[in-house]
Amino acid sequence: MAGLTVIPLGLIGTQEIILIVVLVVLLFGAKKIPELMRGAGRGVKEFKDAVNKDYSEEDKKDKKESEEEDK
Repeated sequence: MAGLTVIPLGLIGTQEIILIVVLVVLLFGAKKIPELMRGAGRGVKEFKDAVNKDYSEEDKKDKKESEEEDK
């Protein structure tokens, strides 16, 4: 455990970001990056839709329960 070092995210600068971008381009190629980003965007959209769907179903249940209690 003595060899572990923690790098806080606040220490990432412009040079590090450029290095990461260059490495990603070298590993995946410039043509593959848009496909990866598109897939990530779809995943985020599906996650948001699922979360919103769950909340809307809970709202419907709550409304039904409150209407039954009013009767």
